[in-house]
Amino acid sequence: MELRVLQYFLAVAREQSISSAAESLHLSQPTLSTQLKALEEELGKQLLIRGAKGSRKVLLTEEGMILRKRAEEILELVRITEREVSLSDEVIAGDVYIGTGESDMIRIFARAAKSIQEKYPDIHYHILSGNAAFVQEHLDRGLIDFGVVYGPVDTSIYSSIEIPIRDIWGVLMPKDSPLAEKEYIQPHDLWDKPLIVSAQKSGDWSIIKWLQRDIAKLNVVATYNLVFNASLMVAEGLGYAICFDKLINVSGDSNLCFRPLLPKMEAEASIIWKRYQVFSKAAQKFMDALRECCDFHIS
Repeated sequence: MELRVLQYFLAVAREQSISSAAESLHLSQPTLSTQLKALEEELGKQLLIRGAKGSRKVLLTEEGMILRKRAEEILELVRITEREVSLSDEVIAGDVYIGTGESDMIRIFARAAKSIQEKYPDIHYHILSGNAAFVQEHLDRGLIDFGVVYGPVDTSIYSSIEIPIRDIWGVLMPKDSPLAEKEYIQPHDLWDKPLIVSAQKSGDWSIIKWLQRDIAKLNVVATYNLVFNASLMVAEGLGYAICFDKLINVSGDSNLCFRPLLPKMEAEASIIWKRYQVFSKAAQKFMDALRECCDFHIS
């Protein structure tokens, strides 16, 4: 399977037309069709559903959709690799990719980047947001250099640095809410309230244990992936959002407030990367800065 043919295939998937793709690739339509048929024969699977007579639209089969996803990842890795290899030995520059969820812990990355910014101004940073499954999947595929995960780390697969900052769980609510009069929120305060919770919840989600109630017995009116979206739902009176502190501005003219949980709930996290990973020069410099920022607490 050649990279060139993968690019051809992605062009067809994008254009949904062999003739349009051929034009964008500066190829003749018969040449492109031949390449695509050869690719299908090589894989032993039909990848494209050609349109009925009179229609030029081309759709992907299930196998075609899988190949499109993998082809995009492969070509992105090639692009990253080419940039890293082509850099001069005397120049430390390049891109550092970080996978993480919404958290005040992002400050650690910002501090590390800032500490080396003047010396290495050509290092650029890219934050990709997602849950733990997203982070681990992207690490395993080599699409990111570092990730942030909560809880225990599988040390047989990943190396890690414990982040010294802790996220504090609490409830985001309107300032005129009855619960806003409380200094802390206890489990029974939320049992009969409409709740807005993270879409990352699961059977062993720590907050569910804290609430001392089965998720099916709680009034979960909405879920969120981004806390900002949850804050808008709270502001409109839909419910109470269980989230981390310091992600939404509740000072000044804001009509929202945050109350921590009691018993106190803190989330501990680690920066992880693949064991025995060979970093680019840019990623290695960033790693050195991360270690300093995390007080060399490395496992």
